[in-house]
Amino acid sequence: MGKLPMVSLCLLALVTTPALAGQKTAAPNTLTAAERAEGWQLLFNGRDLDGWRSFGGGAASANWTARDGALVLISKSGEMSGGDLVTADSYGAFELTLDWKVERGGNSGVFYLARNAPGTRNIYETGIEMQVLDNDGHPDGKIPSHRAGSLYDITVPPLSAAHPAGSWNHARLRVEPGRIRQWLNGTPTADVSFGDDAWRKRVAASKFAAMPLFGTFPSGVIGLQDHGEPVAFRNIKIRKLGASAQ
Repeated sequence: MGKLPMVSLCLLALVTTPALAGQKTAAPNTLTAAERAEGWQLLFNGRDLDGWRSFGGGAASANWTARDGALVLISKSGEMSGGDLVTADSYGAFELTLDWKVERGGNSGVFYLARNAPGTRNIYETGIEMQVLDNDGHPDGKIPSHRAGSLYDITVPPLSAAHPAGSWNHARLRVEPGRIRQWLNGTPTADVSFGDDAWRKRVAASKFAAMPLFGTFPSGVIGLQDHGEPVAFRNIKIRKLGASAQ
């Protein structure tokens, strides 16, 4: 590009600056006008645990709290005293996005299509999990299907998909009739059929083979896992898809 006179550059700056200012991204835990128009909803308001409860029933444990705009699990290593946190509402076909962060050696997860069904005690007996993990500092990072971003024990994500411990990661998952997809920091980490013979074969080859209700429900709650290590979530947004959006 050829050189422009200084006056022209100044005029260009005056014209473009307001336009750029209008392109600012939304503050944490808020929705843009475009997101609201597309049907997105906030699951976490950045201030308290409104809309969340304990998976076992009742109010959320005090170990889950809102701090500095994040939904945080306060935990000493190995002590699962907070319990798994779940949404008050259930979701079928939907798209979910959120940010998560773990400390060195941290482990957690995002569950979906989970139910507290008769004959089960734990959320992982029904709910499918997107893994949240410090790949470098936790032993599960050495197991390909347990890496951050995996559909836990089902798919193998790229090792490079996750950011280091102490950094925010952006997760996205999309559940549609017959199909589940997951992304971590923009990298695809899962794309599988759901509810068919291929899905059942995947489950049969996993640690969930002995859990007859795992991954069988078309709808359920969204859950955040207490795995005994501190974890933080923010910008938790969801939108219903298809007929469920009506």
